[in-house]
Amino acid sequence: MSDVLTNQPLTDDERMAHFMKKIENDEKIEADDWMPDEYRNALIKLISMHGISEIMGALPEKEWVPKAPTLRRKLGIMAKVQDEMGHGQLLLRVAEDLMKPYGKTREHIMRDLFSGDLKFHNVFHMEAPTWGDAGLIGWLVDGAAIITQTNMLHASYGPYARALKRICAEEVFHAQHGEAIIMALAEGTPDQKALVQDAVDRWWESLLMFFGPGDAKTTGSSKQDITIKYNIRTKTNEQLRQDFFTKYVPRMLSLGLTLPDETMYFDEEQDLWIYKQPDWSRFKEIIRNNGPKSKDRLRLRELSYDNNAWVREALSPGDRVS
Repeated sequence: MSDVLTNQPLTDDERMAHFMKKIENDEKIEADDWMPDEYRNALIKLISMHGISEIMGALPEKEWVPKAPTLRRKLGIMAKVQDEMGHGQLLLRVAEDLMKPYGKTREHIMRDLFSGDLKFHNVFHMEAPTWGDAGLIGWLVDGAAIITQTNMLHASYGPYARALKRICAEEVFHAQHGEAIIMALAEGTPDQKALVQDAVDRWWESLLMFFGPGDAKTTGSSKQDITIKYNIRTKTNEQLRQDFFTKYVPRMLSLGLTLPDETMYFDEEQDLWIYKQPDWSRFKEIIRNNGPKSKDRLRLRELSYDNNAWVREALSPGDRVS
């Protein structure tokens, strides 16, 4: 990058000032633009985790493809699994472009996942033992994802913002798919209604954890501050969690569901939901791959990746014969 008037290379401070001016003016940063390492590394971590979470998030629902109660439900959840895998591939391609200056590829992302260096969303470490869980993943987990992702639709990094536009449009259908399952169960027999309540009870703490810890001072995490600083997103973890409560708590209550938190209420003076904090030490254990299904799902993903290595090798440009 050089000064257009003098054609002299810009100093690091000048490049940074030019970069921040683009951020402040809501201009998009593109893959070939200069960017500070802090920004690039924050994007790599965020987008890699998002992409891997889409792929790992397909696994609990994949378990329900052969067990879904009707052919229509099987086709619906199969299409959803296919979409989630596609989202993962799209996002990993975005992350891969950011990693090029470091000489890294998608292979490094996958190996970081298998070694435990790359985390994926806490909710996808959990069990999904009933059809109620399958519906709740679509309704509330995808609902939480939509709240998070729409907050980044205008992210300063152009390739990510454009990918999110497509992903969010499809996630709306996923949430509707999950809500349709939940509504059918909630309007069904007492046993079917019980499946929904049991799923809510089982997933409640994980849903609270979905947005991440709220207070960087007590958790030692400053990731959310960096992403806000660079206009990758605009809201904090806690603001997103409050948005989730506002959207979904009334819907849950309207179905006659009981919240798994007797202390929860909306404080009108503070204009926020008061609730019992989840066990954040448990959250840390889960994302260290010590959740109920962490090892099984990682092993399944690694076996699939290794077994299909021949496909990647066959498609590699270096292996083509002229």
